[in-house]
Amino acid sequence: MTETRIRRPSLVDALFPILVLISLLAAAVYLYGDDASYGPNQIALLFCAGLASLIGLKNGLTWREIETAMVRGISVALGAILILLMVGALIGTWRLAGIVPSLIYFGLELMNPSLFYAAACLICAVIALSIGSSWTVAATVGVALIGVASGLGLSLPVAAGAVVSGAYFGDKISPLSETTNLAPAVAGSELFEHIRLMLWTTVPSIVIALLIFLVMGLNTDIPDTGEDRIAPLLAGLESQFHISIIHLVPLGLLLFMALKRMPALPAIFIGALVGGVWALLFQPDAIAVQAGVENPDWTLTLQVIWQTFFAGVSVDAGDAALNDLLSGGGMASMMNTVWLIMCAMAFGAVMEKAGLLARLIEGLLGMVKGAAGLITATLGTCFGSNILTADQYISIIMPGRMFREEYERQGLAPVNLSRALEDGGTITSPLIPWNTCGAYMQSVLLVPVTDYLFFAFFNLINPVLALAYAWLGIKVLRLSLPQKTSA
Repeated sequence: MTETRIRRPSLVDALFPILVLISLLAAAVYLYGDDASYGPNQIALLFCAGLASLIGLKNGLTWREIETAMVRGISVALGAILILLMVGALIGTWRLAGIVPSLIYFGLELMNPSLFYAAACLICAVIALSIGSSWTVAATVGVALIGVASGLGLSLPVAAGAVVSGAYFGDKISPLSETTNLAPAVAGSELFEHIRLMLWTTVPSIVIALLIFLVMGLNTDIPDTGEDRIAPLLAGLESQFHISIIHLVPLGLLLFMALKRMPALPAIFIGALVGGVWALLFQPDAIAVQAGVENPDWTLTLQVIWQTFFAGVSVDAGDAALNDLLSGGGMASMMNTVWLIMCAMAFGAVMEKAGLLARLIEGLLGMVKGAAGLITATLGTCFGSNILTADQYISIIMPGRMFREEYERQGLAPVNLSRALEDGGTITSPLIPWNTCGAYMQSVLLVPVTDYLFFAFFNLINPVLALAYAWLGIKVLRLSLPQKTSA
């Protein structure tokens, strides 16, 4: 009954909300610049969700069906939203506890400014490979590296691009990563076969990215990198917090929990709690400053730590750059990102429920010819799904389901599909401001996606290299035996 009641959307129906969204997002960037993601983008997404809803109503859907789809779509992102809130709490308590300041302090002492970009990318890559989580790396080591870059007077967008590049390389080829397991599961390939084939695109991409970061660092004029700049920052950090190697213990604990594959939400929550305990044990002076009294009693001390979970830390060290470096965090700092994610997921859910996404992909399949065309269509669909549904998991699952039979029909091994899903889906997700991954990286690193976008070299190079491999026929694997198309 539902199939006869609901009319198939036309190509114009499917394209109209997309074209309007692109226009509105471009207008938001033009009018508001870096502030576009702090409200204007959300309004654009909600407006286009409304347009898609009207098209759905025109084609026979009821408002109840559309509303239910939006609620379900938002619920898909609730796990990410909860993690985001926990990360805000962790950043707040880790700043109060002196964990982030200690990481910045040691980084300023040890890091060679001319090698910083390449070293930051490599550090994030190794840790993400070890724990399988780009989000955890960005929220911990990435935050500290951005602080070091600020202290050294280096470009924050380039530093953020290095963090994102390294984090996503390690995440993408780690067998501990959720997306690395999800892609072969959807495509029907084997995990380690999937990873081995991905090495052909990921390793050259990260090598090229590291070389670019190295050349950029060696050819960058570093302003005031001597004692005139670094010594006052080190002194400022020491004046505000107790700096010690013992403050690296919570970071080691968090990385250990991630390595043991503890789910991200409880692991980060435990990390935030440990940060609160560390603040209580080692930072009485910092707590006193936050409390506004010299010797706060235990109730006021508890209040300061409790407040840090939701409001973060505010530091007045007499230096604007140092204040920006040490202040922030808390769950409240993530609320704009939560708003952005909810609006984006609502739009993607309506587009899917109204059949507009499926209609777009049907037209795409009609133009596909040969293995190269199919892989190209997969890469493009994954990227488009990241834009439209604002979630990297959907950008893997939905194209994987849609293209799986076609890969079988053309005699292509399923590992080709799983690699394309990661090359086009996982990798491009942090390059889109309203995507959950892009919004997360912006909230954690405090650098707008539009600023670091063109410096996330690994994320830019990898899909292009995957496209070149497809058209040159490099490592495009065929089925060893004919397989029947699944019903």
